[in-house]
Amino acid sequence: MSESAALKLTDDTFTSEIEDAKGLAIVDFWAAWCGPCRMVGPIVEQLAGEYADKGVIVGKVDVDSNPRTTSRFNVRSIPSILFFKDGKLVDTVVGAVPKAQLEQKIEHHL
Repeated sequence: MSESAALKLTDDTFTSEIEDAKGLAIVDFWAAWCGPCRMVGPIVEQLAGEYADKGVIVGKVDVDSNPRTTSRFNVRSIPSILFFKDGKLVDTVVGAVPKAQLEQKIEHHL
């Protein structure tokens, strides 16, 4: 696959990229060693491409490399996909879920 459509977020960039943003942002908390994360990863990339024209920000946080952000949002199970509206946490999906379920959440919050 070519360059990632989703933003690679870190402890240092999370606030400026997500919490200071207007509109909807979804963030995938994942780890390289997590099997279900590897199932959800391509779905998150697809959503990033498909919703870019609607202004939806899609990002990914590697939980092993970014412990501050991971603990700030109390992420205990991965994959966890957090939904932010105008910088505020509004919804969470935990576990490997079908693309349709994530699309439904996105449409609900748009």
